[in-house]
Amino acid sequence: MIVNFEALTETARVWIYQCNRSFSDSEIEEISEKLTNFLDGWTAHGADLKSGFEIKYKRFIVIALDQEMNPATGCSIDASVKFIQELETDYEVDLMDKMNVSYKQGDYVAYKTLTDFKKMAKDKAVSKNTIVFNNLVNSKAEYLEFWEVPASESWHSRFV
Repeated sequence: MIVNFEALTETARVWIYQCNRSFSDSEIEEISEKLTNFLDGWTAHGADLKSGFEIKYKRFIVIALDQEMNPATGCSIDASVKFIQELETDYEVDLMDKMNVSYKQGDYVAYKTLTDFKKMAKDKAVSKNTIVFNNLVNSKAEYLEFWEVPASESWHSRFV
């Protein structure tokens, strides 16, 4: 059962998938339709899952699930991963690699491998004040508060 992302409680569990490139407007429209269809039929042992999504900065797919209604199960999480992998294939993108870093350069969202980000930190091309995206947040509250933060306030701090 899909609901508006904003309607989900702050305790909703979130999964963030960052793309290795920006999606085009037409891709966002297609992906939004596919996400709507997937989440509308997403279940855990036959029980509806109350969920929503948003696509941020043309680069991040954020799925949220109200676990108070029905929690995710191994099978439902597997189904969501399979869905994301299908998007990777359909759009020839990388959404699952957690070893890459996205950060802001002005209004632009940059995407680098962790190795490149470490090198940039060493070369002072990024700093503790660089805004990074902490895709390890677990709840909607954490997403709203701690997803887009200075590197000094994230797991990225060990590199800057």
